[in-house]
Amino acid sequence: MRKNMGNTDRIIRSSLAAGAATLIASKKVTGGVAIALGALATVFILTSSVGHCPAYAATGINTNTPGIAFSQDL
Repeated sequence: MRKNMGNTDRIIRSSLAAGAATLIASKKVTGGVAIALGALATVFILTSSVGHCPAYAATGINTNTPGIAFSQDL
């Protein structure tokens, strides 16, 4: 499994998952919406932690651009 998610993408997904967890824990969303939001948050956390998104792989998207943020030549 090759990484296809950059750090910014991973941070955004993790932040969205944390926000969803907060909404669910505070009971701002309930029922089916909470279940769907929890499932989406789980997917976001899993893909962020491994750095690979199967949907990105299927569509050819790659936000992982090594060497741009930190140059080894500095």
